[in-house]
Amino acid sequence: MKKSIVVFIGALALSAFSSQGLTQTLDKIKSTGVITLGYRDAAGPFSYLDDKQQPIGYSMDICRNIAQAVKTALNLPELKINLNPVGPSTRIPLIANGTIDLECGVSTNNAERQKQVAFTPTTFVTGTRLVYLKTLKVQSMEDLRGKTIVSPSGSSNSKVLNEYNTKNNAGLIIVGATDLPEAFLMMQTGRAAAFATDDVLIYNMIANSKSPSDFAVSAFSLSVEPYGIMIPKDDPSFKKVADDAVIKLSKSGELDKLYDKWFMSPIPPKGANLNMPMSANLKKALANPTDSPDPKVYE
Repeated sequence: MKKSIVVFIGALALSAFSSQGLTQTLDKIKSTGVITLGYRDAAGPFSYLDDKQQPIGYSMDICRNIAQAVKTALNLPELKINLNPVGPSTRIPLIANGTIDLECGVSTNNAERQKQVAFTPTTFVTGTRLVYLKTLKVQSMEDLRGKTIVSPSGSSNSKVLNEYNTKNNAGLIIVGATDLPEAFLMMQTGRAAAFATDDVLIYNMIANSKSPSDFAVSAFSLSVEPYGIMIPKDDPSFKKVADDAVIKLSKSGELDKLYDKWFMSPIPPKGANLNMPMSANLKKALANPTDSPDPKVYE
């Protein structure tokens, strides 16, 4: 009887150890032969669908480079890449529960998120701005007092807006949207006076709109937002492979080429060109790779 109990306890311990090992991302990928990338369907030029409904973009290219590094590190010549759609409110839970291994979108690296997930070194630096119809004259946030401002639910921009509203008693009516296209449409149709999100996303949406000249972008910015590829927390082995891949892209100049491809050249599906030169903030981040969530590091 005692021997049976010992064997049973030993089996439980071995099972627990094995399960714990498989929760580590590299172990999981090696055992399944699959790495899963989370993508956004309308967050160009970082992650969006082309005319064949396939995800493409700057973040997707970076993630594919990380996947290649994982393939090499694990010696998996037939590593399969699965693609899983994510949104502003689902991306963190899907990383945290292991559904996706890399989140290849437009995720700001901040201290609050680092409590739940980790990030690779910064791959882009942006800031929260407002887009609105040119008929609305906006010189400062005071011009928006009493007006409705929309931002995607669960986004860092929504958090920035709410904090600004409370701190400055700004009198803004802040509402959420499911995603970027819905928020942009709400602004276009007058259901919101302005739409707040990262400036690069604003310029992309304007460039791809039917009437780009209808819109204006605020000269002021409410935040500095470093982007990184989101990865599972407390997984140093996987983070090292992902970090090394991004650092290699940065130091080799390949990330500069990817930047030119997506921000300084015509891109699918309409051939729009953002003509957005690399900022001094991003040049600094690429020259000295860091996963710091502190906005001051990038100023």
